Amino acid sequence: MRLTPKGGRDAIDGAKKLADGRCVLCARVRALPADGAANAALVRLVAEVLGVGVRRVSLVAGDKVRIKRLRIDGDGAALAAAMERMIATAT
Repeated sequence: MRLTPKGGRDAIDGAKKLADGRCVLCARVRALPADGAANAALVRLVAEVLGVGVRRVSLVAGDKVRIKRLRIDGDGAALAAAMERMIATAT
């Protein structure tokens, strides 16, 4: 996931292909990138959009860089369907 802090709104912006060929899901949050506020806002946003509890989403890698890796605990099939809906409705 690619995060843009100070993005003006909290939203998932859809998928994007990076220069190195990787595809990432892009998100923006209003929070500043200080003291982990933007990371916490990202976790809350993803939990809200997927319809899971905040405690089920955790940051695994990318604490201080734009590219993040998240872990989402739960039913794999239900989460995959929710992710597909999230990407389809991204603005």
